[in-house]
Amino acid sequence: MSKISQRVSTISPSMTLAMSAKAAELKAAGENVISFGVGEPDFITPAHIIQAAKDALDAGHTKYVAAAGLPALKKAVCKKFKQDNGLDYEPSQIIISNGAKHSIFNAVFATVDPGDEVIIPAPYWLTYPEVVKCCGGVPVYVYTTRQSGFKMTAAQLEEAVTPKTKMLIFNSPNNPTGAVYSEEEIRAIAAVCEKHDILVLADEIYEKLIYGGQKHFSIGTVSPKMKELTITVNGVSKSYAMTGWRLGYLAAAPEIAKAIASFQSHATSNVNTMTQYAAVAALEGPTGPMEEMVKAFAARRDRMMEMLDNMKPLGLDYVKPEGAFYVMLVCDKLYGKSFEGKVISGSMDMCEMLLAHAKVALTPGVCFGADDCVRLSYALSMEEMEEGLRRIEAFVKALK
Repeated sequence: MSKISQRVSTISPSMTLAMSAKAAELKAAGENVISFGVGEPDFITPAHIIQAAKDALDAGHTKYVAAAGLPALKKAVCKKFKQDNGLDYEPSQIIISNGAKHSIFNAVFATVDPGDEVIIPAPYWLTYPEVVKCCGGVPVYVYTTRQSGFKMTAAQLEEAVTPKTKMLIFNSPNNPTGAVYSEEEIRAIAAVCEKHDILVLADEIYEKLIYGGQKHFSIGTVSPKMKELTITVNGVSKSYAMTGWRLGYLAAAPEIAKAIASFQSHATSNVNTMTQYAAVAALEGPTGPMEEMVKAFAARRDRMMEMLDNMKPLGLDYVKPEGAFYVMLVCDKLYGKSFEGKVISGSMDMCEMLLAHAKVALTPGVCFGADDCVRLSYALSMEEMEEGLRRIEAFVKALK
């Protein structure tokens, strides 16, 4: 008899972290590896946020607080939702968790029963289906196309709905594609969800990382009914360069928020207290440092696209990303070619060979449900990014 539970045995390990671990091993061995892998801003957390954590420690704020979050932080999150998204919530509807990933798990765990279907547009962030499976749900994938900009249409959603459909996981701006849905597209998707009474887990963690004049639109603002159906997840990791601080939050209908708060009180209790004080400073403090970060990402995105455009004759392509800090590089035209006798048969081969021979770390598209692609992050310095892209170009040119 297995000692491992059935629900945990169905979970696949994170390929993004696995590739990063391989890259780290090579770096530790003295290799000059350039990583386009894990999605993490390469900026230091702004000084005023760090100072707020220090001040909290100095003031003795080192004790437990309410499991669902520090009242001052929940108030700041309510203010953020009102100002940025046009959504009115009471503090009791806000749950502060250990990162947006934790918020996503809590939301699915509190609402999805065994056998419930959860619709996930593909390409998708690799954690979504694993969380659904862990909670006993059944992932149902809706495959988008390059022609649609990697965006699911309302018609595709309608076709995927069955009597067992409980939830849609909706991520805009999107990881891994960088796709940003327009208000019109979101309203059409919301109409399907309202028609069938489908919950929406709206992952908006990349909300502030949008370029080229596009604007973020929250699906929960479509109507009062849509607000009741929507669990909106966000956090401070990406927008405020606070990945290691581990703080996310969600807003939900009162009944769902109460259930999540109850569960979290037994699972983890509160997020570490000094991080919560730092998050208040992030949400209420100056926006200048973050605006500079977004400008830097925009410049890198433009430069990456410029360099990738020059590689299109080699068989590479991409869909222009409007948000987040990723590009899905379409590379399936290279499959069947070889390097030093080894044939590339998929995205994992592509990534392993690039790491071994070009010392460049990418993320295989197969873990996002898109084996014809590899994901590049531009959350690295301009100099490193340009050198890494030159190495990719040289590797592709050497294929036979």
